[in-house]
Amino acid sequence: MALTASDVDRFEAFRPRLEALAYRLLGSASEAEDVVQDTFLRWQAADVGRIEVPEAWLTKVLTNLCLNQLTSARVWRETYVGQWLPEPLLAGDPMLGPAETAEQRESVSYAVLTLLERLTPSERAVYVLREAFGYPHREIARILGITEAAGQQILHRAKKHIADGRARAEIDGAAARRVVDEFLAAATSGRTEPLVRLLTQDAVSIGDGGGKVPARTKAFEGALAVAKFMRGLFKPGKAKRALVGGSPEVYATTANGGPAVVAVVDGRVVGVMCLEVTAEGIAAFRNQANPDKLARATRRWAATDHGEPLFNAF
Repeated sequence: MALTASDVDRFEAFRPRLEALAYRLLGSASEAEDVVQDTFLRWQAADVGRIEVPEAWLTKVLTNLCLNQLTSARVWRETYVGQWLPEPLLAGDPMLGPAETAEQRESVSYAVLTLLERLTPSERAVYVLREAFGYPHREIARILGITEAAGQQILHRAKKHIADGRARAEIDGAAARRVVDEFLAAATSGRTEPLVRLLTQDAVSIGDGGGKVPARTKAFEGALAVAKFMRGLFKPGKAKRALVGGSPEVYATTANGGPAVVAVVDGRVVGVMCLEVTAEGIAAFRNQANPDKLARATRRWAATDHGEPLFNAF
C-alpha cells in the first residue's frame, strides 16, 4: 500500500529521534542514517493504517535492525585495522539527540560511546533505550521480546560495566575548557613536563586511523608515555603536512558534548581529539583520524561559525 503524504510526514517528524537512537546504538552516524532509511522502507511496506502507535512500531523495527547490525559488526571489527573508535559528532549536530538530563548527555559522550563497545548488543540496547530515551521497562521488554525482569537484569549489568569504566568524576564545561587550553599550550611548548602535570598517572591515548591514516595499534598508557606522544604529535614536520595535505588549523571546541580539539585543512576536518577531563586531570585522549568517520564532521564544520583557529599545527 502506497504511503500518503501524511504517512511520510509522520515518519519524518520522528526521524531525528530515530537517528539519535541509532547513533547511540551503533556509534556510527553513517550507519545510523542507513538503518533509519531501512526503517523507512519497512514503514513504506507496512499497512500503516493498522499500526496503532507509530512511534513504538518504528522504535521496535529500528532497534532490531541495529541489533542485527551490532551482531555482524562484532565479526568485521575483529579484522579492523588498529583501534576502533566511534564517529564523533561536533557541537550542534542534530544526531546528538536529547540532552535535557545528565543520563541523556552521558549516553552520547565519546567516553561512554567507547565503553558501550564492551557491552553485548542486548545490553547496549537496554541501556540506551532506558538511560538515553527513558523508555519504561515494559516497553523495552516489548521492543526486545524479553521479560521485564530480564530487561532489568540486563540494565543492571550494563550500568555496572559503564560505571566500572567511569570511576572518575568529570568537571564542568568551563573548567574543562581551561584544561584544554592549558593542554594545547603545553603540547606546543616542545616540553614533556608541563604535559605530564596535566595528565592522570594512568592516562591513555587511543587513535583510530582505520588503516588509512597512521595510528598506533595499541594505546599509549601512562602519563609519561602519553605526554611524549602528544609532544611529538604537535611537533612540526614536512611528512605530517604531506600526510594531511597542509598545515592544520587547530580549534578548541566540543564533540559529543565534551571538550575536543579539531584539526582542519582547507575546510576539511582531518582529526577530532576527544578529551576525557576529570577532577584529577586529563584521563584519556581518543583521537579520530579515519577519514571515513570524519565526513559528517566536515559537513557540520562548513555549516557553522567556528571563529579563528588557535594556531596552525605542524
